[in-house]
Amino acid sequence: MALSRIWSAFIIVAIVVASIKCFFFGQSDIFSWMVIGKADDAANPLKLDGIIQTCWVSVELCLKLIGILALFMGLMSIAEKAGGIRLLSRIVGPFFSKLFPDIPKGHPSMGHMIMNFSANLLGLDNAATPFGLKAMESLQELNPNKDTASNAQIMFLCLHAAGLSLIPVSVIAIRASQNASNPTDIFIPCLIVTFVGTMAAMLIVSFKQKINLLQPVVIGWIFGLSLIIATLVLYIRSLDATGIQSFSGILSNGLILFIFLVIVLGALYKKIDVFDAFIEGAKNGFNTAINIIPYLVGMLVAISLLRTSGTFDVVINGIKSIFVYLGTDTRFVEGLPTALIRPLSGGAARGMMVSTMETYGADSFASRLSGVFQGASDTTFYVVAVYFGSVQIKNTRYAIGAMLLADLVGVCTAIGICYLFFG
Repeated sequence: MALSRIWSAFIIVAIVVASIKCFFFGQSDIFSWMVIGKADDAANPLKLDGIIQTCWVSVELCLKLIGILALFMGLMSIAEKAGGIRLLSRIVGPFFSKLFPDIPKGHPSMGHMIMNFSANLLGLDNAATPFGLKAMESLQELNPNKDTASNAQIMFLCLHAAGLSLIPVSVIAIRASQNASNPTDIFIPCLIVTFVGTMAAMLIVSFKQKINLLQPVVIGWIFGLSLIIATLVLYIRSLDATGIQSFSGILSNGLILFIFLVIVLGALYKKIDVFDAFIEGAKNGFNTAINIIPYLVGMLVAISLLRTSGTFDVVINGIKSIFVYLGTDTRFVEGLPTALIRPLSGGAARGMMVSTMETYGADSFASRLSGVFQGASDTTFYVVAVYFGSVQIKNTRYAIGAMLLADLVGVCTAIGICYLFFG
């Protein structure tokens, strides 16, 4: 129900704002660009896709997902048959059993979730999505109400959407291409913000689900993960931008190949029919990609209307006016467009970050803040549409509210950290 109301609000607000611009400010062509506009059309003043083009883009995105989902879900099928997922579930069981008390001990969903979190941590978006969708599928098997999100599904998605990531490689690469004096200066702020956002998501959902986090196992795991991250940070701090990108490539891509190798060797040791198991899982990947098309089209069209109507400009100008009136520092407002659009569209947020750098300079406060916003969160509404859509969840309960609250904590933390680091 919450998702339905938010989706409806997106459409209503966008059309109302566009109507005001059309009938009161003389922008008579805005309706045309909202419907049939193309971002690559030189005559399009918005430089954004309208709803027709967005429908095509949504389907193309799902078609591109088919191959990736087929590959990784095929490998997950091999790992399951070989017992690898259950082994991983037993390893993380003591910790996850506290965060996910409704999941039986040793259930495969725990292994799927840890694979998703690990891929997210290393910035492996192409791997994280299949692992995450498989986790949702496993959790759905335990869900007594198939059209309503379970507690475990909400906890998982809120932690996933918080976007804990070790190295914001793409942000560093873009800052380097924009000739920033120190492209890696946003690394530590990004890591702090993603960690705070993840802890906030965990606390918010735990409070709602009455989960006690002050248990030795939970505290021990969090402390251990923090120690591992801190050790990696100390090493990465000694590298330049090129070194970080090289290290990230070796660590992340090397880990994918290592996982492939371990899964295949384990399956051969267990005398599993490897290729048949792969095909069986790959078929599920194809079906999953097709199932999410309606959800993704609906969400991206609503977001397209918000963007092309100029609603974001109205919000940003309103926020800036408030802080100007209050007489406070307004430098952070120039970086806010990235934060506001990030929960809706990763590509749009990336474009907004680049635009901020080109407008204010790569070494400006706004550009650094924009980079932290981009590297320190996930696309909340995309996650909701794709992950809940993949298992036909209609009632998301408080999931969206919890995710957006965690996003807000991340935004506030990013602003404070950037003032601390960059003045």
